Amino acid sequence: MLRVLSFASMLLLLFAAPLLASDKPNVIFILADDQGSIDAGCYGSKDLHTPHMDSLAVHGVRMTQFYSAAPVCSPSRAGALTGRWPVRAGVPNNCSSKQGGGGALPSEEITMAEMFKAAGYTTAHIGKWHIGYTPDTMPLAQGFDYSIGHMGGCIDNYSHFFYWNGPNRHDLWRNGKEVYEDGRYFPQLMADEAGEFIEKYHDQPFFIYYAMNTPHYPYQGEAKWLEHFQDVKYPRNLYAAFIASQDERIGQLLAKLDKLDLRKNTIIIYQSDNGYSTEERAHFGGGKSGPYRGAKFSMFEGGIRLPGIISWPGHLPEGEVRDQMAHSCDWLPTLAELTGVKVPETHLDGRSMVEMLNNAGAQSPHFNHPLHWQVGTGKNAAWAVRAGDWKLIANTRDTNENAGNASFKLFLANIAEDPGETTNLADQHPDIVARLTKLHDEEITP
Repeated sequence: MLRVLSFASMLLLLFAAPLLASDKPNVIFILADDQGSIDAGCYGSKDLHTPHMDSLAVHGVRMTQFYSAAPVCSPSRAGALTGRWPVRAGVPNNCSSKQGGGGALPSEEITMAEMFKAAGYTTAHIGKWHIGYTPDTMPLAQGFDYSIGHMGGCIDNYSHFFYWNGPNRHDLWRNGKEVYEDGRYFPQLMADEAGEFIEKYHDQPFFIYYAMNTPHYPYQGEAKWLEHFQDVKYPRNLYAAFIASQDERIGQLLAKLDKLDLRKNTIIIYQSDNGYSTEERAHFGGGKSGPYRGAKFSMFEGGIRLPGIISWPGHLPEGEVRDQMAHSCDWLPTLAELTGVKVPETHLDGRSMVEMLNNAGAQSPHFNHPLHWQVGTGKNAAWAVRAGDWKLIANTRDTNENAGNASFKLFLANIAEDPGETTNLADQHPDIVARLTKLHDEEITP
């Protein structure tokens, strides 16, 4: 009898494991590329067309003090995918956009994809990568079962070529092998690929890292949207058309979930990786930081304080706003708690936001845990620390299009009183400068 019971128990465990896995919610992490701090209707823009982005806020929680992990692409992505400060995760700078080039998320780092894969999820990378361009640092080696997209920092959306330094080169890969999709509009390719993946795996838990290359340059909005925004001042018209093309594809993704009745069983995250670009190849602007100083490459708020939304209808609050501090490194532990999967056995800098998401009166997960940023290494690295309301910046620039790239060795602001960082208080509060500098020195190894 004991042997029979033991055998029955073993069978129960074998069959129970996949059942438990199948009950877990799906996760889609939508990452925009160079989208400005207020560049969505739900964040205050009146001149953009973003109904589908806005719908995520209507059916979710929108954060107003949400920070990316860096003001530039690769470190920001590394932080979001690992839950660790990018410099700790081994990505202090942008990675190469050339096959075999240097710089990459180290293979020993544990990604969100690896976390979900270990819990029985099927995982997909769709879109931009830009954190490794060698076989052992591309998506299939970082926890993804399926991958389609470009490995470098950007591509032309029709030829899928990288044109921005060195010889022009093709950059489109499916599962580690170069593929050609001549003339196929990349945002639509992404939406189609995501739809096919969801159709194929809709009856089991899946994780999709949907890393858009929009509205990153080249601004290539579709003709109908360029015509729609023809009366908007240049270069905002080009940027607005590209944002609208982006939003339309997000709508297709959401429609696929609705068609398969998956919306209430799918957690959707939306954020931008860094502020809007003011580079020459981005027409010196187009995006907006609103009341915030700085843009892409800057440690001022406009470089890192960005749209951040999470939506899970029926499980998380809907149509609510959170003003507490939050950070993209928080997604990994937050998703682990929401889905019931095991967090990686490594040091995490992110903190779960679940209590804050469910309770508007809860404290920020960082109320007693400073936020850190660093791009570069050595004494001239740009860095910032925020502890409570105080934020100290070192070696950064004001990259708003009209700021002339003004540089600052040290800049101290009280963000609660001066969110626009208009006044440098470093000379008035040397004690706070010393305290925050010590926090940086203790946390980040130069």
